[in-house]
Amino acid sequence: MKDAHMKVRIGVAAGAGVADDGPAFLELVDALDELGYDSIWVPDIITTPTLDPIAALSVAAGRRSRLKLGTHLIIPGRNPVLLAKQLATLDQLSNGRLLLMAVLGLRQPAELAAQGVEAGDRPAMLEESLQIMRTLWAGDEHDGVRLAVRPHQEPLELWLGGQVPAALRRCGRIGEGWMPGMVTPAEARESREQIEAAAATHNRIIDAEHFGMNVSWVSATTGITDDVRAAVASRRSDLAAEDVIGIGPDGLAEKLQAFLDVGFSKFVVRPARTPALWSDAVAEVADVLRLQS
Repeated sequence: MKDAHMKVRIGVAAGAGVADDGPAFLELVDALDELGYDSIWVPDIITTPTLDPIAALSVAAGRRSRLKLGTHLIIPGRNPVLLAKQLATLDQLSNGRLLLMAVLGLRQPAELAAQGVEAGDRPAMLEESLQIMRTLWAGDEHDGVRLAVRPHQEPLELWLGGQVPAALRRCGRIGEGWMPGMVTPAEARESREQIEAAAATHNRIIDAEHFGMNVSWVSATTGITDDVRAAVASRRSDLAAEDVIGIGPDGLAEKLQAFLDVGFSKFVVRPARTPALWSDAVAEVADVLRLQS
């Protein structure tokens, strides 16, 4: 996967299947580093079988010195001052390898209860928290607090997701990058244009390299199964699974190339079904993605 004009980076999201299997997570960290993947991503979903991202990425940071450390981190419901210190510590001790995507969290009763927030309050909470964390990371004071621990990266960037118009406007206004999922290349291009237009109205420019995509794939052996089709339909009933899921290594590479063609160059890929062995799953697609070139 190469483009002459953009720096292509490919990471892997470690979801269900490693939450109760510490050795499997560590094997995945090792495999991603050795295969040449750019990053490992740990999603932040409180009530499903996934690892806590900050704790898991801290372990990964100590285990490998090259692999970047990404998370789709839920912000509303967390104390922004404490969170700012945690993230600054992780970025500092990992020598600037932290990748952050700030998310609202799933709009599900159990998740909202775990966050301790109301769904309608989350956008404002997200914006307030990002402002506080950026203030502290810059070395400035917030409510009498100044952090001694600062991120290694200056600045420590915060990317956003979301596809509704309000989310696109928010990204243009305060985000430093955009990485959604479950969209087609044509939709991604149109949304990017809306984000850039929103940024322009606030005298901002989002780096052309700061547009990415979450992309899923299935093994060519199993293909797209009924459970995968149902999962896609639950989020996008207007799309066929084939529109957004790559089939086998070549199918995944084709999906990524389609997004490269519309200006997206940063990718987080994940198997659409929990693999028997995560290390085998990421090795299966590594060669066609040409991670080492």
